[in-house]
Amino acid sequence: MSTLAQYRRRAPFYDLELAPFEPLRRSAIASLELRPGQRVLDLGCGTGLSLAGLLQQVGPRGHVIAIEQCPEMLERARQRVAAHGWRNVSLLAAGVAEAPLSGRCDAALFHFTHDILQQPQALQHVAAHLKPGAALAATGLVWAPPWAVLSNLFVLGAALHSMASLAGLDRPWAGLLELSGELDLRYHCLGAVYQATGRMP
Repeated sequence: MSTLAQYRRRAPFYDLELAPFEPLRRSAIASLELRPGQRVLDLGCGTGLSLAGLLQQVGPRGHVIAIEQCPEMLERARQRVAAHGWRNVSLLAAGVAEAPLSGRCDAALFHFTHDILQQPQALQHVAAHLKPGAALAATGLVWAPPWAVLSNLFVLGAALHSMASLAGLDRPWAGLLELSGELDLRYHCLGAVYQATGRMP
């Protein structure tokens, strides 16, 4: 089953699957240190679970550009936006590398978006639409140390359930590091989940 097909199938219960990791989402959003009026990219936004937190930071004068290529996921994000009456959210149905972006943003969030982080073209496209000094935050699965067998069994199962390939799981943030030059790395869930934060040069 392709990754897109997996996400199409998971859309109805995706929010429940990600619920245990909501504290990490909130931490990643907080690390962006957004200010009212700023513009932020939500890459691979899924069902829009990050939108409320991002909008709380940028306020009514700010803007969130959310990108998602899975139609079923994006439809749920649209329903979320409509239910809250958010007028400063743009939802783009596209892969990140092809998304029709314009202007430059103040920050970018990659929350459990391993496949996007492994695509150099996608990262270069994002970088071209970020301001100098823009904040970066990424969270996702990572291989734990070899002795952490249970952690790695979890990573393996979750990765097979959500990723196109296991490639890059040893250093999933490597592409982001090339863009920023420096990242702060923290580990959670017994080493199975990382959080990387940094800024564009």
